[in-house]
Amino acid sequence: MKVPVQEASSSQNEKIPDAPARHRRRASTGRRATYLVLGAVALVGLGFGGVSVATADHGTPAPAAVDFDAQARAEDAARADRSVRESTAPVTPSATPASPSPSPTAASPTPTRTATAKPKPKPKKTVPPKPAWVIPMKGATITSCYGPRWGTLHAGIDFAMPAGTPIHAAAGGTVVKAGDAGDGYGNSVFIDHHNGYLTHYGHQSRLIVSVGDKVSAGQVIGYEGATGDATGPHLHFEVHQGAMWNQIDPAQFLRARGIDVAC
Repeated sequence: MKVPVQEASSSQNEKIPDAPARHRRRASTGRRATYLVLGAVALVGLGFGGVSVATADHGTPAPAAVDFDAQARAEDAARADRSVRESTAPVTPSATPASPSPSPTAASPTPTRTATAKPKPKPKKTVPPKPAWVIPMKGATITSCYGPRWGTLHAGIDFAMPAGTPIHAAAGGTVVKAGDAGDGYGNSVFIDHHNGYLTHYGHQSRLIVSVGDKVSAGQVIGYEGATGDATGPHLHFEVHQGAMWNQIDPAQFLRARGIDVAC
């Protein structure tokens, strides 16, 4: 009875080496399947953001988790760093200077000054020269001309206007007689014109010149009146040629010098 027991034990001893090997292969295959299932669940849970796949073989440690977004983040960081470096890099000046920007406070560009022609000088007003001879009482009425009157010679022209009308020197010269000499002409004035002629102004109410005064053509020498032998206010005007009391016709004398009188 001992022999069968040994046979049985020998037969068991012969089969023992194969049994554990089959058991190890089955256990290894089950563990791999378990790891794959866990990895898939982890991928779904992370939303594919960061996936860690853990695979392990029997007797080897599981590899570290791999972040698939690390490369993308590294590229983004590199791009950001490169943009910062480019923005802070010194800018080399351009060959042509940039035009300055307009001032914000300037409402409009400053107008450029244009050359303007200088204004022409205004022509000077030319004053016509005073005539050498003028009528002694312009606008007056002639009441008597040179010639015979009442049996005697009326040696001058009578100009009549209201009393007090100004009397003007017929031409420039020097006063050689002024006042009442008692010769019937009342207050009278003689002017020597230094050209061989004298003029006489009689019957004045008031004189404003004296002997020796220099007068010009048109200057007021007195005022009309009726002094002396006169019937009313008037100016008795005479022209003396060469010497005093050598009277000539004043009308012809004045006409020769551009002054027309109605005589």
